Amino acid sequence: MDIDVRGPRFGAAVTTVVLAVVLITGSAWLLAWQTLAFALGAAGGVGRSPYGWLFRRAVRPRLGPPTEFESPEPPRFAQAVGLVFAGVGLIGFALGPSWLGLAATAAALAAAFLNAAFGYCLGCEMYLLARRVTVRAE
Repeated sequence: MDIDVRGPRFGAAVTTVVLAVVLITGSAWLLAWQTLAFALGAAGGVGRSPYGWLFRRAVRPRLGPPTEFESPEPPRFAQAVGLVFAGVGLIGFALGPSWLGLAATAAALAAAFLNAAFGYCLGCEMYLLARRVTVRAE
């Protein structure tokens, strides 16, 4: 079942704010929260993430009906990619080196910002590229 494209974009906007605050404060706890949000989105799809729940309950009822839909697999893969970067960032902030935490968090922030501001999902594009490569290899 396809999903409303506005949901993942809303999640990316919230993620952008959270990751920006992590970079400003260096808060490993806040990055742990974001890592959990990515994990839930990767495991159950973007609708199962806290931001997906917030979108469904608080934002979508105030919007008109969706006009664009997308397959749920690319955003779910993007959540998994975000999980990897947030996990590496969490290790860097919690155990060191701190530059690793900053670099991984900044990379995740850049990807989230691209999705939130321009609707360009890097993780989704990685998913589609991987699908093309694996189909050709078969």
